[in-house]
Amino acid sequence: MKAAILTFPGSNCDRDLALAFEAAGAEVVRVWHKEIALPEGVDIVGVPGGFSFGDYLRCGAIAARAPIAVAVQTHAQRGGYVLGICNGFQVLTEMGLLPGALMRNAGLKFICKTVTLKVGDCDCVFTNGYAQGTHIQVPIAHHDGNYTLDADTLSRVQAEGRVAFTYSDNPNGSMGDIAGVLSQNRRVLGMMPHPERVADGAIGATDGQAMFQTLVGQLALA
Repeated sequence: MKAAILTFPGSNCDRDLALAFEAAGAEVVRVWHKEIALPEGVDIVGVPGGFSFGDYLRCGAIAARAPIAVAVQTHAQRGGYVLGICNGFQVLTEMGLLPGALMRNAGLKFICKTVTLKVGDCDCVFTNGYAQGTHIQVPIAHHDGNYTLDADTLSRVQAEGRVAFTYSDNPNGSMGDIAGVLSQNRRVLGMMPHPERVADGAIGATDGQAMFQTLVGQLALA
């Protein structure tokens, strides 16, 4: 199973994401934003957190128009898997691979803390490592994590079981308490919390480990 981890100017979680995939047994390839194609045989693309291009214009807006973006969109449109975390979630909404937008936190402050997430009822490779309704502890670190979408789209996303994670105590004002949302085919996930930061027992927190282990295990069999 091969995972491609993107890096943009300003990315700061790309190494963490690569290590989480490697620890779960994936072959990891690093891809610079100026590349125009993904490596052969890539199963999943990881779009990491950070502050791509300094968050100028809008968070993720410039990264979504980088040379590699077309290859990522094509990969997703062909049914490939994509995981966008924090700034990566912002990038995926800007690419049009996920609905909605990430706005300034409701409290207008940068938030950096561990939050409690509830695993949604969606059956997908991103959440299959958890029982439905499980509560996990995952850190957040963002200024623009207020997930916003129109009422009709919110209702549709909820009705289709595409809410992968919700906040137990909403820290940023996200509509529907949504912390992570899936594409219609359930192969693209965007989430603001950082599971890659709690995927190593050496740091004493492993609630994100099941996501990467399940991803690698199921995609290796696909």
